[in-house]
Amino acid sequence: MKPLSDATQVWKLLNGIATIYKPAGVSLHNSRQTILNHLCRDLNNLKVRPPRRHVFIEGETNKPMTVRVGINWADHPLVVGPRYQTEDFKLSWAHYIGRDTSGVVVIGINDGSGTVVRIRESRPTRFYRVKGILGQATDNHFLSGRIVEKATYKSIKRATIDAICAATQASHQRKMFELCGLDIQSQAAYDLAVQGPIRPANSRIPMIYAIKCIEFTPPEFTLELVCINEYEMYLKTLIHDIGIQLHSVATCTKIQCFKYGLFTSEHALLQKHWDVRNILANMELCQTIIDNNQYLLHQDSPILIKQKIDESLPITKAELFQSTNHQN
Repeated sequence: MKPLSDATQVWKLLNGIATIYKPAGVSLHNSRQTILNHLCRDLNNLKVRPPRRHVFIEGETNKPMTVRVGINWADHPLVVGPRYQTEDFKLSWAHYIGRDTSGVVVIGINDGSGTVVRIRESRPTRFYRVKGILGQATDNHFLSGRIVEKATYKSIKRATIDAICAATQASHQRKMFELCGLDIQSQAAYDLAVQGPIRPANSRIPMIYAIKCIEFTPPEFTLELVCINEYEMYLKTLIHDIGIQLHSVATCTKIQCFKYGLFTSEHALLQKHWDVRNILANMELCQTIIDNNQYLLHQDSPILIKQKIDESLPITKAELFQSTNHQN
């Protein structure tokens, strides 16, 4: 990337989408404010527009008057503040994740705000790693809460958790067509079924397409999920419900969103990289992804087609379902 020197030119480039990695324990609103503060700081450290000049006409009106050009204090940074302020930016996100969740967030800056709206409306699938601990339950279903119940977990086996995950996945798959608003006995439902899994018509109803236990070291266990329309409390409650089905109790200890559609944690900027230079470079990367996958912005089919995913992920050794409307 060329050296950044002129703030005006850099400002014109700050139009697009970027991917960040939000840490746990920080709200998305606070992360947004941090990004805006860093952008303003970096822009104001560059060459900014000088104060406009002001023409002064001085002297008595019945005598020859003098004209001079001086500083316009109404446009001086010492009076009006820094040239670039957080209120000058538009910044929104494609999907919201809670304070206790860490992971990938796609953001739109200035003109990119419209792009993230279209990505959000296409409702791509999200990939999560959710960790839980057996033997204790808290009042908020998360590790930060007050312990309200304890139970034994010595008799719980990996096979039992796998069976519960399989039953949960099957239950959600059976309800795909109900959530899509189709009669399961109709010809339309059959036509969709032969094409593959579908997304629900209601964007507020969580749907799990795949769930698998990838690690079990009692009392801790880790699940990987592929889902849509989920929210933080839903994932916490899912761990709580699994504990009950195991005839014990469980509490969620960590939630990580490692993939959102085609945007992965490898594309995301860590908090220490939330500055102008790295965000501009990330915008170029994200724009390349969009240019090569235009269907991410134009959703005209409820079908989720199968795509190859990194085989290093335990849950994705087989073909999982990626949320797109790309036609075969």
